[in-house]
Amino acid sequence: MKTAKPFLIAGVPIAGLALHSWSNHGAASAWNPPHAPRARHSRRRATSGSPSASRTVTALPSSVDVDIESLHLTPELEMMTNAFGSIPDEKTRHKQLLYMASKLPPVDDGIRVPENKVPGCLSTVHVDCIVEAKEGGEGGDLVVNYVGDSDGLLTKGLLALLIRGLSGYTPEQINAVDPKFIQAAKISQTLTPGRNNGFLNMLAVMKKKAAEAVEKEATDSANRDEKAIGEDAGAENDNIVTSFDPVDGKPMYNAILSTLTTVLKPTSIKLTDNSSQHAGHAGSKGWEESGESHFALDITAEAFEGLNLVKRHKLIYMLLGEVMPKIHALEIKARSTSEV
Repeated sequence: MKTAKPFLIAGVPIAGLALHSWSNHGAASAWNPPHAPRARHSRRRATSGSPSASRTVTALPSSVDVDIESLHLTPELEMMTNAFGSIPDEKTRHKQLLYMASKLPPVDDGIRVPENKVPGCLSTVHVDCIVEAKEGGEGGDLVVNYVGDSDGLLTKGLLALLIRGLSGYTPEQINAVDPKFIQAAKISQTLTPGRNNGFLNMLAVMKKKAAEAVEKEATDSANRDEKAIGEDAGAENDNIVTSFDPVDGKPMYNAILSTLTTVLKPTSIKLTDNSSQHAGHAGSKGWEESGESHFALDITAEAFEGLNLVKRHKLIYMLLGEVMPKIHALEIKARSTSEV
């Protein structure tokens, strides 16, 4: 099988073809970055990344071999590391970084705030991230997508490489990335010590931001769930009768309503004193004390769900154990909430 050389056209290195993905037919295609979000908090669809290159051993400048798999790279970052490592000379790698800088989408001015500034860089660098549910993921997996900018072209190219290589992955995947990949990609040969330190600072800040963003999203999500549960409970409580207006001189009436509203938490309750309609009937202790002897109760409560009429009546009689001996009769109409 012949080895293709997509980096040269008529012997001249062409930036933009250095980072490529291979189709099943071995054709190379240039990478086109996604459109930039209009605002700082715009959602961007997580990229799935190009097919990862096969596991290889890449030479460091010191001629020490490095197992790419030991660097724990994301599939996208692994592909780019192999591609950069395959570029034959430092000038072309430098040109490729400048090409990537030119393709980094512009960002909203809202990102240029102190908390997004990367310390220790020769150029001014701002980077931020958002989190969203993993496309096709399960169980609420969250991935991170980055946006950023720099006023230095080479630094901007390094930032573009990191943004492309880390976006669309989980904080765990991002945190596992070994910064030594910059040597495996031979990019370190292009950098001064100051820019190399800046690169390490960018990666460290992006790892930190990923962890903080996902933690904040998890906290916010828990707060939203708690608030929703509270609102649902509040809505349910709004339908429950929790109090009534006591009537002076009506101890039986007040006792019945107090007990049933407290224990059964009805959604509706109406107690009618019909004692005056039975004035000629044999009295009772209740009748003698307050003139209360006959009541009609109409009550709706979830507690009656699954109980037949007899059991519903027995439940009410049991709850009114101290009241029932003092009155002559209690007419009951009891319904569950699903019967309303």
